[in-house]
Amino acid sequence: MTVSTTHAPEITADGQAPSRLRLSGCWTLEHAIQISEALKGAPEGAMQIDASGVERLDSVGVLQLMRYARRHELDFDTAFTFHDSHRALVSAIEDVADERPKKKREYGFQAALARLGFAVTDNWKEVLALVAFFGETLVKMLRLFKEPGRFRPTATVHHMEQVGLDAVPLIALLCYLVGAVVAFLGSTILKDFGATIFVVELVSIAFLREFGVLLTAIVLAGRTASAFTAQIGAMVSREEVDAIRTLGMDPIDLLVIPRVLALLVMLPLLTFIAMVAGLLGGLTVGAYGLDIPPQQYLARMHDTMQLRHFLVGLSKAPIFALLISLIGCLEGLQVEGTAQSVGERTTSSVVQAISLVIVLDAFFAIWFMEMGW
Repeated sequence: MTVSTTHAPEITADGQAPSRLRLSGCWTLEHAIQISEALKGAPEGAMQIDASGVERLDSVGVLQLMRYARRHELDFDTAFTFHDSHRALVSAIEDVADERPKKKREYGFQAALARLGFAVTDNWKEVLALVAFFGETLVKMLRLFKEPGRFRPTATVHHMEQVGLDAVPLIALLCYLVGAVVAFLGSTILKDFGATIFVVELVSIAFLREFGVLLTAIVLAGRTASAFTAQIGAMVSREEVDAIRTLGMDPIDLLVIPRVLALLVMLPLLTFIAMVAGLLGGLTVGAYGLDIPPQQYLARMHDTMQLRHFLVGLSKAPIFALLISLIGCLEGLQVEGTAQSVGERTTSSVVQAISLVIVLDAFFAIWFMEMGW
């Protein structure tokens, strides 16, 4: 039969210094209830606690004392005295048991201005990183002419299938429906003037110049940029990118260039499909909703359609493709190794790609208009 020699935790007042308390007994997990009761019944007004007489101490006892110090607004480092054998444990728990409340969000003009400044700084750093990444990718793409063995045709064709071929049904359906909607909206205004036939020009110019390439770029920014970021980010979190560098290979050659080339090839082709689908949507509405015979609609489109509108729209596609692919790959390479970081970077890549595509499209529209194109 084993007799326990441990003593319950006790708190007594120092006879010579009333503001000083002395602790004794075992302040461990098995006495957790007694520790709580002892601390609740401790004399008020204590400024110093001498815990050097404690027989045994574990993390539960230290955390309870830290909570007691916080409730009574005592400085734990100066108000408590521990035995030499317990100081290492107390120090270790202090380092990991930071229970300070989170700093409250500051309000007011100064705080708002500070947040705006931090946001502008972060966005400027992202712009610089994107420009630097574009330069690095461009240099290594030009290196392929000198060292063609670095080119990965299998990976490029694989990404072309994922980026382009798999997206054809979505792009075609979306642009077909948007073309029909544009024709309906245009007819509601034009029919009041007896000019319903001008719906043909409205749909053709809108899709050849703007909607075809813009809708395609937005869809691929949400579909492809996120996929690039998630794929590369998962490789970073599993340390596969570090393994690639360890083997003496370049992640830009293996991961970035095939994706960039695939999007550069497929986005113009998808833009052409989007233009055709949008024109078919307008033709369908004209034939079945506006009483414009298909032969008349096609003849009008043939007479009024200009090649410059098609070239203006198609010229934007490579720029959007380069932008989307670089943002997707850069955000993937910036993943810090956790699942949360992968999600945050994926969201960031989609937001950045869509925002920059819309901003650049607006800039191109104004520029082409001023140039008379």
